[in-house]
Amino acid sequence: MGPSPSRPPLHRGLLVAIAAGAVGLHVVAVAIAGYGYTPDELYFLDCADRLDWGYVDHPPLSIALLAAWRRLFGVSLLSLRVLAALAGAAAMFFAGALAREMGGGRTAQGLAALSLVVAPAALFVTGYYSLNAVDLCLTVLAGWLLARLANDGDARLWLALGFVIGAGTLNKHSMLWIGAGVSLAIVLTPLRRSLATPWPWAAMLVAALVIAPHLAWQWNNHWPTLEFMRNGMAQVMVAKTPLVFVREQVRSMNPIAAPFVAGGLIFCLLKPPTIAARAAAVVFLTCFAILLGSGSARPYYLVPAYPLAFAAAGVGLEALARRRRWRWLPAVAFVLIGLVAAVSAPLVLPLLSPDRLVRYEQSIGGSRPRTEFEEGRLPVQLALQFGWAEVAEAVARALAALPADERARVVVLSFTFPDAAAVSFYRERLELPPGIGTHNNYWLWGPGASTGEVVLALAPSDEKLRALFASVEAVEQVRCDDCLPEYRKRVYLCRQPRQPLREAWPSLRDFS
Repeated sequence: MGPSPSRPPLHRGLLVAIAAGAVGLHVVAVAIAGYGYTPDELYFLDCADRLDWGYVDHPPLSIALLAAWRRLFGVSLLSLRVLAALAGAAAMFFAGALAREMGGGRTAQGLAALSLVVAPAALFVTGYYSLNAVDLCLTVLAGWLLARLANDGDARLWLALGFVIGAGTLNKHSMLWIGAGVSLAIVLTPLRRSLATPWPWAAMLVAALVIAPHLAWQWNNHWPTLEFMRNGMAQVMVAKTPLVFVREQVRSMNPIAAPFVAGGLIFCLLKPPTIAARAAAVVFLTCFAILLGSGSARPYYLVPAYPLAFAAAGVGLEALARRRRWRWLPAVAFVLIGLVAAVSAPLVLPLLSPDRLVRYEQSIGGSRPRTEFEEGRLPVQLALQFGWAEVAEAVARALAALPADERARVVVLSFTFPDAAAVSFYRERLELPPGIGTHNNYWLWGPGASTGEVVLALAPSDEKLRALFASVEAVEQVRCDDCLPEYRKRVYLCRQPRQPLREAWPSLRDFS
């Protein structure tokens, strides 16, 4: 086995057309069904107002990117979704380019890109702005650089690989799984010969330098992300068996694409056409093994590594069709993958109105994956796009009922980041008072100048509030039919704090 003497041509036109189609699909989704922002999008906008080298529940790169994008294109729903879709489109292009480095021609490149476009979990993570769309783009870029190096690429690409892995870690800590896969791929392929040169070690240094400011922030803030992760594992994550995780991945990839992925990975491990093919397969399988062994990984956690799997699927299918002379096989694969994607897309993208979605889900007999959220009438990933304007409107109604002197002194207290983000986003439009929160980075930002003498609090019950205030009265209800049940909470009017809010603040910390 050795590097391919001549790589197939890169079919740029095909890959650009597939990526452009993906962007168009997401634009259509914003336009037709009337869904709203996700809580992550609203929260990240708040974080973008307070740029820093870290946040309790995520690193800073996606926030810095959002801050720059917002200055140019504003904060409309379309603007945020286009940014996510562009990150996804770049990932789709590089998935095809990766297949080329692995020895794949037009069929392999097209299948890699198209499979990523229509994979349900990839549609989900590129359908709204979050860390995940950027993560997908940076991961496939790292895989492509590794493949270039495996194909006797310029040794200076090691520095680019180190930078991308460092930047990916600045975007999402799960890039460390990719780093583990890259390390193992180097050891298990002839790339290990490069360890006798300074280049891989220089790449490690570059990655460490990129990550260093974030580590300094963690140190200065007493490692809040470690506490966040511990609490998440203990309180939020749903335990699952390896079989459940595998079944979720089959559904998340597309049930038709999954067998091609399995076959392609085996082919790239045992009979790889290039060193790059084996390296990419090792990286994906390392990430798969890490998440399988965790016992609680959410289905979309593996999505950033999907481009490597789909590139392997394309290379394997193309080789099988050529060897068996099954010229019909690629066309059949493309059609079947597209048909299954057409059925699943409305379950992860806002393509149907809520009422039509409910009827559609019932008509196909779809089952929902188990999550930590209480089930509502819509799938969780779509229900999360409802209810945030209603949260702010409930606060506005409660505010309007207050005497003028209390309206001038009141603050809004939230115990979850979605509520705090909703109040912040709609504050100017609805003339709301300042908002403070106890969840994740809102706690870190503190209570400001508020003494807590008059507070409108968003909570599911008054239990926690009565420990803080002598007077607690339910005054409003959040009214939304399509949001998740846990967000149909009440607004409480709280007076007579038992101690100044700043003194109570340390006990209210919730990193989860």
